[in-house]
Amino acid sequence: MAQEDKVRWDEKYTKKTKIPEEPIDLVREYAQLAPGKKALDLACGMGRHSKYLASEGFEVDALDISSVAISHLQGFEHITAKEVDFDSYTLPKETYDLIVCVYFLKRSLFAQMIDALKPNGILLMETFLHDPANEREPSNPAFLLNEGELEAYFDDRCELLHITEFLDSDYMGYKTMKTQMVARKKGGGMSDEDFWA
Repeated sequence: MAQEDKVRWDEKYTKKTKIPEEPIDLVREYAQLAPGKKALDLACGMGRHSKYLASEGFEVDALDISSVAISHLQGFEHITAKEVDFDSYTLPKETYDLIVCVYFLKRSLFAQMIDALKPNGILLMETFLHDPANEREPSNPAFLLNEGELEAYFDDRCELLHITEFLDSDYMGYKTMKTQMVARKKGGGMSDEDFWA
């Protein structure tokens, strides 16, 4: 599957057809909640969020399966771009103050994403939902979340600061249901017991 994904994304990024260049509102509005300036842009694509975060003072690790996408990020200050296969790559533990994951869904990475955050680190996610209102189906239905799925998974180990599901248009103009989440990893702060000890 990984090789098929790589070929598909390399082809898409080579054509450069209508790929968004501006960061989504979620990243602009919530990135500064991060307690520090070390960020991960997961499945970064052509790097719109990596570039934005770097411009805001973050040191960014930008990861993607597409060598074409990664080649476009080489040489940017404060961005370390790396081609990885997410079927075999393991995220480093307690490394990032901020993780951005936009329009990429790999459920097997959920636990790794939490582990890769430092205590009180921020996770920003936005992706697509299963819904009858969707006007365009993805290439693989597994790339769609179910209603309430993010909340059910992340609520235990994270404080959910913002979570919503909404009807929007994708970059090609098709109506589609999306979900977004801002989560803070629990831990690292003093508990009441620590305070009174």
